[in-house]
Amino acid sequence: MAVSAHSVNVLSLSDRTGLVDMRSGGRPPAGSFIYDGDELITTWHEHDLHQVEYAFHGSVEVETATAHYLLPPQEAAWIPSGVNHRTTIRTTVRTISVFFEPHLVPAPGERVRILAVPPVLREMMVYAGRWPIGRSLSDAVADAYFIALGRLVSEALESEEPLFLPTSTDPVVAAALTWTRENLATAGMGEVARHVGLSERSLRRRFETELRMSWRNYVMQARLLRAMALLAEPGPSILRVASAVGFESLSSFNRAFRLRTGVTPSTYRKQRARHG
Repeated sequence: MAVSAHSVNVLSLSDRTGLVDMRSGGRPPAGSFIYDGDELITTWHEHDLHQVEYAFHGSVEVETATAHYLLPPQEAAWIPSGVNHRTTIRTTVRTISVFFEPHLVPAPGERVRILAVPPVLREMMVYAGRWPIGRSLSDAVADAYFIALGRLVSEALESEEPLFLPTSTDPVVAAALTWTRENLATAGMGEVARHVGLSERSLRRRFETELRMSWRNYVMQARLLRAMALLAEPGPSILRVASAVGFESLSSFNRAFRLRTGVTPSTYRKQRARHG
């Protein structure tokens, strides 16, 4: 089963209960779902199954009540069953998700995680496309395959990539966060404060009270996470990436990126290309 989108749209996934039945009334214990398309925003929803979503190319954002996660190419998002979330796709993207009944993947904690994906896990997720989650029946081969895949996912959950930003239930802070993410190239504290109707001093205090971090630290994290997604794709030069996410010079971008990731932007891009 695959979904293909050709324009920016909002996909309503759930009824008033918020629960999406990925199995379409069938009862297979696990299966896959492929998305290959353009920009898309889903409504808030949850599943009765654990989900692991792998991005081949393009970037995906997953938002929960407590955090905003970035899924860059060649990494996976772990979304436990029962977690209410919303997915945003900002570029053309191809992903595969594997859904599991909860007993197949013993998982630590009930929150979203971003995972590094070793080659064997990647290849097994790709092959899982043979068995769509919406199929009516399962079989012994598929069941054994997903038991093995579930154990690999459980092992991968022990290593987590810190690719997320905090969120807030305070409507003013939430509006400031959204505006900041959508205007990374030019965002300044004064502009954000004017957008939400507060003084800079008041907004700084509100940020630190709500998020336990300053706006300056937030925007730096947001810029670096967006840069990581852009660098994972072929195309724009490193200088253009730096400018697109709001750095005034290539040297300041290199310093900040290396401090965050341990490698330079060019090394990071080469590493992603090797594992693509």
